[in-house]
Amino acid sequence: MRCVLIVDDEPMIRKGLSIMIQQCGEHPYNIKLAQNGEEAIQLIMEEQPDFLFTDIRMPKVDGLELCRRLSEMETDIQTVVISGYGDFEYARQCVSYGVKEYLLKPVSKGNLQNVIAKLEAHREKLESFVSVAKLDEWVVRMDDAIWTLDKERLYLVLKEWETDFLQRKMSRIQQKELLEEGYALLVKKLLVNSVTPGKSVLDLSAAAGPEQLFHCFAEASAAILEELRRKRKGKAKDPIEEAKAFIEKHLAQEVSLEEVAEVLGLNASYFSQMFKHSTGETFVHYRIKRRMEKAKRLLADASYRITDISYEVGYADHPHFTKTFKKFTGLAPSEYRNQLGID
Repeated sequence: MRCVLIVDDEPMIRKGLSIMIQQCGEHPYNIKLAQNGEEAIQLIMEEQPDFLFTDIRMPKVDGLELCRRLSEMETDIQTVVISGYGDFEYARQCVSYGVKEYLLKPVSKGNLQNVIAKLEAHREKLESFVSVAKLDEWVVRMDDAIWTLDKERLYLVLKEWETDFLQRKMSRIQQKELLEEGYALLVKKLLVNSVTPGKSVLDLSAAAGPEQLFHCFAEASAAILEELRRKRKGKAKDPIEEAKAFIEKHLAQEVSLEEVAEVLGLNASYFSQMFKHSTGETFVHYRIKRRMEKAKRLLADASYRITDISYEVGYADHPHFTKTFKKFTGLAPSEYRNQLGID
């Protein structure tokens, strides 16, 4: 049910407009009322109405200021300004704030009906539109599920997307183009990780209705996961575990995040985010921590000199090693060794 917010300081006008809107619309509306712009802003934050009808002259925050504030908010509320003949210049100012419709007082049923029809048509157009950010969000989640061979998570993402897809009022051409574009974007993201799907382009020309369109898309996406599983010989390699193993093996070397990402076949920025999300630590902090833990083990062996240990964990600069070790343990290497009873 669409939500409509009516803003006017006169109770009778609010009530009359509310009745007229219910009579003019093809469907029932959830009507909310506010007596000034300040009250309207609060309701907008709580309700997120689809349509807003506002008077110009009101106490506290007037209609002009309300429209200005709305223009600064991230919202797709469609606003209609209601004004008297003397307020026509104010109404023109509202155009610069994104107001596309206005009604002159007294509001006639015919004019209101025409405006509501325009609002409904525009709203339906908005509902069929899928933003680039939304499409990217779906694909990123699919990419992550496929890379980690998480079939259950991929299934959940696809179910969420399907629900959203079937609710949108799109033509068959729009539906087909959206899914083909989504698949192309998925392939592009997978290629960054050196995953090359057998089917690089998805052609949905033969699919019948929206359900079959999405079914073909989901099937093709799931097939990529199975291809990757076969390539890994049934063993899902965890990229973070592989990274940890690589770091451990090269503690004596100055290995960068970019180098490890390249070894894994991942984009450096993507790998950095994935590593932080999985471990709760940055790549650099994790590597230093592992170096210090190895240093502690070596310090417990009296046969190792502290300078040798410094090189063993990747520090050619001995003072730097001492400073870093003390930062992590609270003790200098020699103090730590003394605490273990080693002179």
